[in-house]
Amino acid sequence: MFNLKSAVIYIFLCLPGSAWAETYLLMAEEQGCFWCQKWDEEIAAIYPKTAEGRAAPLRRYDLHADSPDVEFERRVSFTPTFILVRDGQETGRIEGHPGPDFFWGLLQILFNDAEIPLDGTG
Repeated sequence: MFNLKSAVIYIFLCLPGSAWAETYLLMAEEQGCFWCQKWDEEIAAIYPKTAEGRAAPLRRYDLHADSPDVEFERRVSFTPTFILVRDGQETGRIEGHPGPDFFWGLLQILFNDAEIPLDGTG
């Protein structure tokens, strides 16, 4: 007899670990941050439309008011800081906003280092 529950469990066990991974880009910001505002003006509207934005949707938190449930590699001291998070653990970060020309390249390095594909397969 077919057991749906067993079939579902089997399928989940056969999936690669990354299929369960919750991945997102966490942005630490604070009120009055000039560089946070620059990032908002230059990149915020574009980000969700990119492969990076689909693979790691943006989440924001106030550096002084919020406590995200993330295991950081070290304390976040600067705003903006962009932290690539996978399953609640930091996999890499960009401190500050280096401008759009450098931001995308640095973000690509974070994805490569974390072995997060941008083609929708992972």
